[in-house]
Amino acid sequence: TECFAQQREEYHRRRDTALRKLRQIPGVSCKCPEGAFYMMVHLPVEDTDAFQKWLLTDFEDRGDTVMFAPGETFYGTPGKGRDEIRIAYVLKQEDLERAMDLLALGLEAYRKEKI
Repeated sequence: TECFAQQREEYHRRRDTALRKLRQIPGVSCKCPEGAFYMMVHLPVEDTDAFQKWLLTDFEDRGDTVMFAPGETFYGTPGKGRDEIRIAYVLKQEDLERAMDLLALGLEAYRKEKI
């Protein structure tokens, strides 16, 4: 139906936005999801759980930070996904773009602090 087609178009637009923004961040890689509304993303950090905690306690840009799901919890193999995150692109377009920008800024600040 037309409603489902519009919804599918909107999720494709969000997916494409997230992919475009993620691919601009040095060291980040991900595959284009073909049927889901989330993606697994490799980050240039050893432990995304530690990175997430740092984002929530030590990072902000104009009063904002970003939150994601560390990837390790989505795998049955211990240690697999430790450098990945799961991003659901369910936010409206403007918020999704800001979240991807915050991730880029957070990664840059985190790497500078950990060097």
